[in-house]
Amino acid sequence: MKFVDEAVVSVKAGNGGNGCLSFRREKFIAKGGPNGGNGGAGGSVLLVASDRTNTLVDFKVLREYRAESGLHGKGQNRTGRSGDDLKIIVPVGTVIYDKDTGELFGDLTSLDQEIMVAEGGHGGLGNAHFKSSINRSPRRTTLGTKGESRNLDLELKLIADVGLLGMPNAGKSTLIRAISAAKPKVADYPFTTLHPNLGVVSVGPDQSFVIADIPGLIKGAADGLGLGIKFLKHLQRTQLLLHIVDIMPFDDSMNPVEVFHELEHELEKFSDELAAKPRWLIINKIDLLEKKEIITYCEKFVNNLNWSGPVFEISAISGQGTKDLSKAISQELTKMRKVKEAL
Repeated sequence: MKFVDEAVVSVKAGNGGNGCLSFRREKFIAKGGPNGGNGGAGGSVLLVASDRTNTLVDFKVLREYRAESGLHGKGQNRTGRSGDDLKIIVPVGTVIYDKDTGELFGDLTSLDQEIMVAEGGHGGLGNAHFKSSINRSPRRTTLGTKGESRNLDLELKLIADVGLLGMPNAGKSTLIRAISAAKPKVADYPFTTLHPNLGVVSVGPDQSFVIADIPGLIKGAADGLGLGIKFLKHLQRTQLLLHIVDIMPFDDSMNPVEVFHELEHELEKFSDELAAKPRWLIINKIDLLEKKEIITYCEKFVNNLNWSGPVFEISAISGQGTKDLSKAISQELTKMRKVKEAL
């Protein structure tokens, strides 16, 4: 299924039914009183978060949504039937904005969470409602009110615990394949990953986390070059970032230290908040080094980066070091949750 993370839709709630003008007409009752019923309420439009989909692609085809209108009131004090609410399924992680005003309507971050985006109109009042001691035969009724209508901007931000950062061909997709059940495309050319991929990593009983892989970033990404900048927003909900570095890039002209700092710069240009997230350095493709060289080579590399955070040396393709990395991530996320709960 095609991955789409932005869409524009129009929603229209149902109108309320009109109140009824009616009088009781029965045999032997010459002057029956008013018995016009009220109109039914119009149906509202709601968005509901679901895990049955992870893309907004359906909204590229169907862009207009209308809820049912309420029926008009009837004689014999019968209220018109209310229109059914229209519930529109969207992926968990969908953010809703009013397209015309820019107002944030809501952020659907949990399963089955719902938000009303257009309220149905109120039913009109029948003439029976206006009967009083001084007006026994009112001829007054009211019309149902119009349902709300608006244009919405939908934006999907995937929900994951951990996000992968790196240049094209750094090995992000290979890593997510190695530690989860996700099977993104892997090949020896840039931009193999064309859209975000999510994988669930199981470390043990009741111990799992969700990891997100986005297309690789290149120099100038924050200015629109490459594919990754479009998808960086999908890392905004993560708690931890893994910065994947190719220790032996296929292009000899690419200096891993320079590449690392270039990506850091692009991250800062995109979002200070994203750049400030906890980040681990993951040195990948150590299988291309001699065993005796790994420690010395990696230590020198880390020193050249002036990096003081956590460091892991792995080979995503052989699996070396990936289990230890997964366990460390799980432990860190557990620690983060406990700190958050204690606040």
